[in-house]
Amino acid sequence: MTGEAEIALLTGGFDKPYVFGLAMALSSKGVRVDVIAGDDVDSPEMHTAPNLNFLNLRGRKGQANAASKAFRLMVYYGRLVRYAATTQSSIFHILWNNKFEFFDRTVLMLYYKLLGKRIVLTAHNVNAGKRDSNDSLLNRLTLRTQYLLTDHVFVHTERMKRELLVEFGMRSDTVSVIPFGINNSVPNTDVTPSEARRFLGIGEQERVILFFGAIVPYKGLEYLSDAFLLLAAKCPEYRLIIAGEPRKQSKKYFDNIQRRIIRDVNRERIIQRIQYIPDEQTELYFKAADVLALPYTHVFQSGVLFLAYSFGLPVVATDVGSVRDEIIEGATGLLCKPRDSFDMAQCFENYFQSDLYKSLASRRKQIRDYANSKHSWQVVGELTRNVYSKLLTAHK
Repeated sequence: MTGEAEIALLTGGFDKPYVFGLAMALSSKGVRVDVIAGDDVDSPEMHTAPNLNFLNLRGRKGQANAASKAFRLMVYYGRLVRYAATTQSSIFHILWNNKFEFFDRTVLMLYYKLLGKRIVLTAHNVNAGKRDSNDSLLNRLTLRTQYLLTDHVFVHTERMKRELLVEFGMRSDTVSVIPFGINNSVPNTDVTPSEARRFLGIGEQERVILFFGAIVPYKGLEYLSDAFLLLAAKCPEYRLIIAGEPRKQSKKYFDNIQRRIIRDVNRERIIQRIQYIPDEQTELYFKAADVLALPYTHVFQSGVLFLAYSFGLPVVATDVGSVRDEIIEGATGLLCKPRDSFDMAQCFENYFQSDLYKSLASRRKQIRDYANSKHSWQVVGELTRNVYSKLLTAHK
């Protein structure tokens, strides 16, 4: 793949870890790619990598009133439409839709097709509306439209592929299962677990459970907080870190959790960093923790799981979606029942009595090696490039 850029990565302006990992992997394999993004996705490496052209069509989101946000978004859409009409890129790979999803799924897709573009879509969620309990007829119709107008869809698990085939009428040969790449945009310095604990005010002997990422209902934080309070009532050495911020639509949900925590005598055992955690601080939380908690009620795949693996951190997760496929019980983590705080508490007790916890210092490398063997960006990049090649050959 040489000459003008052949691939345009349409990012929706967020999810820097996935954009960075895929773009850099494709660049290293000789794929010429335009990254269509904004400041939230930008990084110095993407401006010096060969074969990679970073186009900041979106700019910075920042704080603004509704009118300014609407104007800024319209400017971005104008730039995107103009780019699509003038670029030599023959494949548009959509990683995420933009703000007006229904417009992106229908009008924008038809526009790309009229321009003769081949469209690849990464479906990180087959139907997020179903996951978030706000599905609708309009949501399903526009999703079906986007899927049927797409030349090839990437999903992360076989279960996701089955849902696409059954619920949205996709052909099997137009859907590929591709691993979820490990986050390699977050710094991993020589900071030690002991140093990370001192920074967060955690003692060496404390048993630290981490919840990390955006706070939304499907992530089941209420079940984790209840499970933790059961643990803390038995043993004062347990600590829970909640690091992340609630989405706007999840404020009431999080307020209810806070009220439950405040009423408990062990509330001081919970460290809360209710804010967006910048990349340069992320390693502190994963190095200070003994285990990551994924108390999800509904999910196919979790990027936070692979972020934990990149730091060699085991996971206690609920048995939902395809999470079971990514956890080797006793080696990389443990599974518990969803929506069951008592079973979750018991699972944490089992973990802290296990050989996995007792030999964690030596097990971390094994977990990292396991994850890299299945989810490295080199693997993802190679599979992605093969699909591009087939589409380009068919197009010519």
